[in-house]
Amino acid sequence: MSHRFRSAFVPHDLPAPIAGAPQGPLAGLTVAVKDMYDIAGTRTGGGSPDWLAAHPPAAAHAAAVRRLLERGAMVIGKTVCDEFFFSVTGANAHYGTPVNPRAPDRLPGGSSSGSAASTAAGACDFALGSDTGGSVRVPAAFCGLYGLRPTYGRIDVSGATPMAPSYDTVGFLARDSALFRAIGRVLLDGARVDASLRRLIIAQDIISRSEASIVEEIWHVLDRIGSALPVPKHIDVAGEDFDDWRNAFRFNQGFEIQSTLMPFALSHADGLSPAIRERFEIAARIHAGGSKAGTRYSRRGQDAAA
Repeated sequence: MSHRFRSAFVPHDLPAPIAGAPQGPLAGLTVAVKDMYDIAGTRTGGGSPDWLAAHPPAAAHAAAVRRLLERGAMVIGKTVCDEFFFSVTGANAHYGTPVNPRAPDRLPGGSSSGSAASTAAGACDFALGSDTGGSVRVPAAFCGLYGLRPTYGRIDVSGATPMAPSYDTVGFLARDSALFRAIGRVLLDGARVDASLRRLIIAQDIISRSEASIVEEIWHVLDRIGSALPVPKHIDVAGEDFDDWRNAFRFNQGFEIQSTLMPFALSHADGLSPAIRERFEIAARIHAGGSKAGTRYSRRGQDAAA
């Protein structure tokens, strides 16, 4: 296996691939799984060697993993993720940074970094990730993939390590649009709705906060699509409340993580990378009425806590 493949998978990988059902819509396809989903007989690491060492092997597959196996997919390995999923860079101080096959000198994005890197490199047909605040969407964009954060609750999160339960979703990534649709039909619960695209709304106030090169690329893509989309309508979605919207998520996420990963993380603080430790310490100063006096999310913390 080449270095770009190896860098996407955790060193405590599966002893052997797990074969799926002989028949099904995903039969013959391979999937890599973010190291936050339980796979029976193996330990779930969550990007942390300390977490890995402290927990026994899982007794059963996570619900999403089980469904993929039942529909024919073969699980080939577990992928690197940001430590405790608390970043969107894709870098992990313990396991290294997965190589971004589309831009080897750039970050792969996270926290589902190994899932995106392995898919983009062709090591698997598709991969399972998660998205609490961008952890599928960011690496999908960085690695040139289709990636989905589904509507909250559309995919069963049982057997996935919780981060901020009010936001956690199961997500997936693929190189091919037809396969991407097939995966959605397997994983997404609820009735399918076919709807025509009648309106295209451009969130002007959101886009305007991006770097100029990003804004330029957005307009370039829209120009290329042309008549395939409705004439866009430009509106301000958040307006003056933009920072309040963003901070609401940051504070809610930080408050919820106090009941999930934080007790373990701070009790093993010496083993945390400095950046991840800082984010947990910031989140620890949040209380139900808002942040305590003096608590501020740094720009780095805002960008990385996902």
